[in-house]
Amino acid sequence: MPAHPRNSRLRRTLLAALVATSVAAPVSGAARPAAVPAPVPAELAPLRNAAPGTLDARYAATRDEIRAAERMAAGHGDRRRAAALRDMADPHRRFLLFDGRDGGRTAEVFGDLAQAERIAVLVPGADTNLDRYWRLRNDSAALRRKLGPKAAVVAWLGYETPATVSPAALTTRRADAAAPGLARFADGLHTARPAARISLLCHSYGSVVCARAAPGLRGVAALVLYASPGTGAGNVRALHTRAAVWAGRGADDWVARIPHTRLSLPFVSIGFGRDPMSKEFGARTFDAGTGGHSDYLKPGSLSLRNLARIVSGTAPSGRSRHA
Repeated sequence: MPAHPRNSRLRRTLLAALVATSVAAPVSGAARPAAVPAPVPAELAPLRNAAPGTLDARYAATRDEIRAAERMAAGHGDRRRAAALRDMADPHRRFLLFDGRDGGRTAEVFGDLAQAERIAVLVPGADTNLDRYWRLRNDSAALRRKLGPKAAVVAWLGYETPATVSPAALTTRRADAAAPGLARFADGLHTARPAARISLLCHSYGSVVCARAAPGLRGVAALVLYASPGTGAGNVRALHTRAAVWAGRGADDWVARIPHTRLSLPFVSIGFGRDPMSKEFGARTFDAGTGGHSDYLKPGSLSLRNLARIVSGTAPSGRSRHA
């Protein structure tokens, strides 16, 4: 029986995307920061205590790791990376983890984690690494300012993100590899601050990471999927989480135009399936305003205001849908 015309079009679209990204990947990969050498960091114990003294000791240990990576980058001749790391090693900045290898792994704290009653963990999407870290930092700082006192934001760059134009951005493989680390990190926050309300804010491909981590999340009140291409799950029930699941998308976000389907090929599945904004997915939706793919945490935006309200446990304003 011949394939349905609509299914054939979707199949051709995804295959064309795979071919295009396979061709583009070597060009994109050449610009990736993984080639800059960095030392193997000392293994840190899981976060179990948010007492000020404990946190200060951890911040000092990660600062030493950043300075070691700075020296290696400088010796390699990468002045741009060395300058970025020198800025990250500023005593006023606070990192719970740092690893300069393979594009970088960090978790930077904005606000006073020891006193925080509300904690938001930002999980970024594609093309986030040490050389483009400023975008995640700006977003985290903007959310922290909007949340006000008694809140902390953690910028969690805990995985090797795919390039936007690459085959890796079309599959869940990077997300599958990242999910256990995110679950452990969230569990550590919950152990350290058990009375705090913890929310995961998951942007673009980061929503795939959060969805894969969802069954292992403990103590997370809200899972927010925004600018999401899909999650690899058919609906909220398939996430197996007790957290309230929210979804939002700006009116000018290009991700709305991608095919929301999943194509199984030998050894790999391409695409992320059902649109999290659809009624069939079953998430609560919030009004993300008129912004584009990178505008959700822009100061003064409706999306920033609503994300802050969700983190605070308050209903978002504007048009929304509750599951």
